Amino acid sequence: MSINLDKFSASSPPTFSETKNRRQKVRSSGMNPDYWYAVEYDHAIKPGQVVEIQFWKTSIALYRGQDSKLRALENRCVHRQLKLSLGEVDGCNLACYYHGWQYNEEGRLVETPHDLFDNRMPSCKISTYAVKVRYGLIWIFPGDPALAEIRQIPDIPELEGKNPWACVPLDFTWQAHHSMIIDNVSDFTHAYLHRKYRPFVDAKLTKCETVSDRVFVSYDTQVGTGLISGLFVDRQRVNTNSMELCYEYPYQWSNTDGKIKHWCFILPINERTTRTFFLFYFDALRIPFTKVRIPQWLMTFVLRIANLLLIKPLLSQDGVAVEAEQEGYETHFDKPIIELNPAVTLFQQLTISKWEEHLLKTQGKNV
Repeated sequence: MSINLDKFSASSPPTFSETKNRRQKVRSSGMNPDYWYAVEYDHAIKPGQVVEIQFWKTSIALYRGQDSKLRALENRCVHRQLKLSLGEVDGCNLACYYHGWQYNEEGRLVETPHDLFDNRMPSCKISTYAVKVRYGLIWIFPGDPALAEIRQIPDIPELEGKNPWACVPLDFTWQAHHSMIIDNVSDFTHAYLHRKYRPFVDAKLTKCETVSDRVFVSYDTQVGTGLISGLFVDRQRVNTNSMELCYEYPYQWSNTDGKIKHWCFILPINERTTRTFFLFYFDALRIPFTKVRIPQWLMTFVLRIANLLLIKPLLSQDGVAVEAEQEGYETHFDKPIIELNPAVTLFQQLTISKWEEHLLKTQGKNV
């Protein structure tokens, strides 16, 4: 008599505490909240506007007061627990949609526009989050407020100062776990996926090491050999035969000869949804079929066109791949997997260790 064991197997992937191997652990890990996370474009939120931001299943009400200052509050009214993002901005406060209870930037209840309390104000306070703006992005620190001034947003000197490089950020929201995206953007063994655009080919791993909270990776590869992109790369000014990458937790960056660079900023929303911001910036582009360098004043226009015609379609291929990987994991989470790139193993180990670090800290507070 044979027994069908499939019908007795779990129907959904395990939680972190239930995991049995590294693959399951990394695919159920959150991201440590004690870092700055890019959550939205600065231009996307106008004075008097409030939006909901989610960081790993935590809802945050982000709003801009009439004084143009950004503020972030725990997204709930203490009265009936409605999301404050459903409400409206009143001056520099945020008012609940239901009864109009208002909260200031310190999260304190400061007004109840009715007299049911005999003019006595309930003493109530919700959590607040530090907010900053940099590189045209809004950043929130969802973790320990005491660390908000200690841990810094990554420095990108090329995007600041008197003569910043042009940069036109773009973003995607993919139905995939954040670790799959980190694996994808740093693993150059998937050139086949991008064979139409050829952003990199013939990659050979030459360096792979973990140093503290960073995984450094180097590849010998041919960069920018696509039919269109190859026309713009100034190979006389930049060595496009190799690339350095780093998973600088919780961020990722790449560097080609100091002239072609990018940062990837992850916003983990939940176990299967991630918003990803990409910042590409260049100092080695030329006018096609000439040796003339594209001037900086024209670069923003060029990058807007490049994002539309080249970079966005290219990254959309990654989106299809990681969403398919997410679906595959949810279906076959209990199956063995073969991983040939040692860098991916290091990425995953770092993600797991930083999540375990957060859980240990949280458990310590709850004891």
